[in-house]
Amino acid sequence: MSDTLWVFAYGSLIWDPGFSPAEQLPAQLVGYQRRFCLNSLRYRGTFTQPGLVLALDAAEDSVCNGVALSVRHGQETEVLKDLRARELFNPAYREITAPLTLNDGRVVEALTYVVNRDHEQYDNHSLSRQAEIIAHAAGERGPNCEYLWNTADHLRSLGIADDKLDWLSDEVRTLQAVQTT
Repeated sequence: MSDTLWVFAYGSLIWDPGFSPAEQLPAQLVGYQRRFCLNSLRYRGTFTQPGLVLALDAAEDSVCNGVALSVRHGQETEVLKDLRARELFNPAYREITAPLTLNDGRVVEALTYVVNRDHEQYDNHSLSRQAEIIAHAAGERGPNCEYLWNTADHLRSLGIADDKLDWLSDEVRTLQAVQTT
């Protein structure tokens, strides 16, 4: 058993982890799916026009492909403090530890953040409704579409397929093109 702290990245932590990982490998988490199911009232939307951000949503027979990030020895306390400030600023996410299968075959325990379905910001929109919201929302950290595109682009560059994010990316571009004509 390793004493290395691993973090599972499935959304913005892939392209903006907030720390420099010692190791970064594609990984799979069983029993969860990556979904735009959490209303963003500040970072990618507003209270009057919420955006959507990704969360890990429990789903039987699902597998989420993402990235395992190992924290450098001696930086665990600082990284945990920063991650918790970022991910747990409200109870919309829960911190869990779960087994990940790394692409090199190792299985490690990793910290990750899953959605709290009982939280008022949880929403179960259809893919087409997600696209409509993402196409028009913006918040303190910029347009909601940039969050989607950054995540989809980084997953693709790592060779990680996500058909739903690819479809959403294309649909948001189409909706925005129609809006400007």
